[in-house]
Amino acid sequence: MAVSLTINHQPVTVPDGTTLLDAAARVNIRIPTLCTCEGVSSPGCCRVCLVEVQGAKTLQPACVTPAAQGMVVTTNSRAAREARKLSLELMLANHAWDCTLCVRNGTCELQALAQQSGLTSVRFSIEREELPVDESTPGIVRDMNKCVLCRRCVAVCQEVQGVATLSPRARGFDTVIGAGVGGPLSEAVCVQCGQCAAACPVGALYERDAIEAVWKALDDPSKHVVVQTAPAIRAALGECFGLPPGTLVTGKMVTALRRMGFAKVFDTNFTADLTIIEEGHELLERLQGALVDKDPSVRLPLFTSCSPGWINFMEYFYPGLLPNLSSCKSPQQMFGALAKTYYARKAGVDPKDLVVVSVMPCTAKKYECDRPEMRSSGARDVDYVLTTRELGQMIAEAGIDFLGLPDGEQDAPMGISTGAADIFANTGGVMEAALRTVYEVVTGRELPMAQLHVAPVMGLQGLKEARLALDGCLPRWSFLEGVTARVAVAHGLSNARAVCDLVAQGKADYHFIEVMCCPGGCIGGGGQPRRTTPELRLARMKAIYAEDEGRPIRKSHLNPAVAQIYQEFLGEPLGALSHQLLHTHYAPKTASAR
Repeated sequence: MAVSLTINHQPVTVPDGTTLLDAAARVNIRIPTLCTCEGVSSPGCCRVCLVEVQGAKTLQPACVTPAAQGMVVTTNSRAAREARKLSLELMLANHAWDCTLCVRNGTCELQALAQQSGLTSVRFSIEREELPVDESTPGIVRDMNKCVLCRRCVAVCQEVQGVATLSPRARGFDTVIGAGVGGPLSEAVCVQCGQCAAACPVGALYERDAIEAVWKALDDPSKHVVVQTAPAIRAALGECFGLPPGTLVTGKMVTALRRMGFAKVFDTNFTADLTIIEEGHELLERLQGALVDKDPSVRLPLFTSCSPGWINFMEYFYPGLLPNLSSCKSPQQMFGALAKTYYARKAGVDPKDLVVVSVMPCTAKKYECDRPEMRSSGARDVDYVLTTRELGQMIAEAGIDFLGLPDGEQDAPMGISTGAADIFANTGGVMEAALRTVYEVVTGRELPMAQLHVAPVMGLQGLKEARLALDGCLPRWSFLEGVTARVAVAHGLSNARAVCDLVAQGKADYHFIEVMCCPGGCIGGGGQPRRTTPELRLARMKAIYAEDEGRPIRKSHLNPAVAQIYQEFLGEPLGALSHQLLHTHYAPKTASAR
């Protein structure tokens, strides 16, 4: 059923249930708001979107007021404009005024709304207690002195991620967004995904800054500093410099990093390909144990282990399913372990002088590199993690004209990769990359899909499934003849919870499940340029698939540099050295555990 109404003298027809905020957007009328966030319910608490509705006794919040037949709405009347200013003044009166030093200066939504509303002064003065800045975790910083109580972080944490770490405490001017039972974030059940920081409109939540530490390493002539870049970065970094979402900037990114002073510019894609080899063999080993050996200790389905926020989630909420996790480290951590062993040996660099920097779309990667399990090289495998946003800031600090840069290429051998590694950035990408290799290893034939894409696991549907019949198997894998491989993909932790519940209850018949912590996968990570809408995720995903399709090699097992590292160093997949450097195990976690 549709309803017709008038907004600012413009007729508009929308489906029944559409809010005035969305109805106005249909006719390109922008109503400002702070508490509304894509994909979650709006609490209607910021009162910045108040509009005048003919016949109503009071102004109405556009974000929660449904459009009604015959409604006449004015968004820019004097009453609406003055009410909007009043709401903003009250927020600013209770807000820290260090805008020029704030991490969100120039990208702060409150700052932008104040400017758009013509505010030049604040009439109120509210006594506000200075709150301590919470820097207790490696990934996320909380500064509640900047919080405007929009509750976007609460909605994302509760509805999208299903973790419910954040919630409002107290009432009135004493209200604060608290973590856990009210202590520091390190004592709460927080997976460090950073979706709260991505949703925050101001400087109340942001990533733990590693910029100065990286500059210090680059400025130290005794250090050999290398960098790895995650696949999702190349489709998002351009947004920091005004390029449209989904613009591929791989070559410019490489050149920028080289001009910043990195000794080598490598690619996390190299170890993404390596992950497929190790994880694919692990899957086949488990299938053999279950189907041939009838070993009751073999746990299926196998869950992917690339996403550190997902690992944290499992440790907190599903410890009984930890044996189902792949023992493979994430590509970031595989890279660090190999950089400080294999690469250091080839380059003749003392590992103690080698600094490994990662550029990731994810704040949980900062937490991951700090884990005690991630020191298999004999030291910290990855030293520092920068988010996409931090790299954009560093490029600007260096005075580099990013848009004018020529394209560069990653360094060999750990910069050589395939299209299968590129698609790790997208939800469903790890699964597709794994199927490309496992199917070909088992049957000797290329995956029988158009453009090698497994269409059922692509896109933004929260839970995706695919079936793949295995026939004509090679003799080594004859036990899989006639088996239909059953796989699933989930992204966003609320969707992960749904699939975990099915597995825990014995109601899932899958062999292999990919889970990515963030909506859309890494392209929607908590460290990507803000704000990430569904349309923006799709644009980035399209770019990643285009990158894959343009590659001369699109299957991980055909990466010559991966074959070389097995021949020269690792020996064989799942071998002793691979287990030492590339695999790990996780343990149940409590709220007070790091």
